Amino acid sequence: MRLILVRHPAPHVASGICYGRSDVAVAPEEMSKVRAALQSSLPAGVPLYASPLRRCAELAAALKQDLPASALRFDARLAEMDFGAWEMRPWQAIAREEIDAWAADMVHYRPGGGENVLSMANRVDAFLHDLLREPHATAVILCHAGTIRLLCALQAGLPLEETALLAATSAHKIAYGATISLDF
Repeated sequence: MRLILVRHPAPHVASGICYGRSDVAVAPEEMSKVRAALQSSLPAGVPLYASPLRRCAELAAALKQDLPASALRFDARLAEMDFGAWEMRPWQAIAREEIDAWAADMVHYRPGGGENVLSMANRVDAFLHDLLREPHATAVILCHAGTIRLLCALQAGLPLEETALLAATSAHKIAYGATISLDF
């Protein structure tokens, strides 16, 4: 199955703010720009899956109108990681000891008391296994950079803990509104 992964548009959040699971909006002009860019590049008639967070859900609903005959399904397993008490705080305001603790154990540490990367990997892996049982040749998935990094890492077929570490240590170079295709 070919998966076309789409990162949501830039959220309406100040630079340097931790906003993982927070349900932040996208400025209308940013949404329009990304929607227009995706209209001609995504296939019609394939299912759309999306994180239920607004920055993905609103784009998915718009693309559903642009790509006739595509089913749209929201799945909470595609949401970004929950950073707990770090959510909506400036990265600079988070204690250096907490950042260092996370850096020392990227897979198991729960930033801000939220979710760890292994927990997120488990839910993204469960979504992928369910999706791959469906009879689609192609699916479009609108989600977040963390989710995309995990889906890319899952393609390697490693044990889940190694997958989580691979995703957590991968360089983050996924632009807002960017697409990545993976074949499973």
